[in-house]
Amino acid sequence: MEEITFIIDTAKEAMDKAVKHLEKQFLNIRAGKASPAMLGSVMVDYYGSQTPLSQVANVNTPDGRTISVQPWEKNMLQEIEKAIMNANLGFNPMNNGDFIIINVPPLTEERRRDLAKQAKAEAEDAKIGVRNARKEANNDIKKTDDASEDVQKNAEADVQDLTDKYVKKIDEILAIKEKEIMTV
Repeated sequence: MEEITFIIDTAKEAMDKAVKHLEKQFLNIRAGKASPAMLGSVMVDYYGSQTPLSQVANVNTPDGRTISVQPWEKNMLQEIEKAIMNANLGFNPMNNGDFIIINVPPLTEERRRDLAKQAKAEAEDAKIGVRNARKEANNDIKKTDDASEDVQKNAEADVQDLTDKYVKKIDEILAIKEKEIMTV
């Protein structure tokens, strides 16, 4: 019994990780409003080494359409501006001498649909992760020698219940993200 409990706990942990990964991926899909996470992939040449933007500047969103980047060292303004341009995010940074302002353009209807498709694909990947955890757990349950057939069937039913619960959770998270993306 202890072995089966461990298998189910391991499956639950793997399914949790799939959901957490999905939530992290959804942060990278912009939904029309500005977010500091949009610049998360920007690397700045900081005295010869590539450093994440968040480690050389303060990144804020004063309103829903603007991102402001205030470097901790004024002489880094040009480097940060260059890094944002090189990141190819589709932004046009404006340098006013003290900080960099980025106006986030509103999304077109076509772009919103593309982002919704991207969100669906990420959700499907998360569901695949959950199903893989179920498959591994069921295979491990079948390999337990000391458990009776009834105990194995009950454990497999528990794993299926977990799977259903996590797939439903993924669908709910996707619905929220799709609504956020499609709202103008």
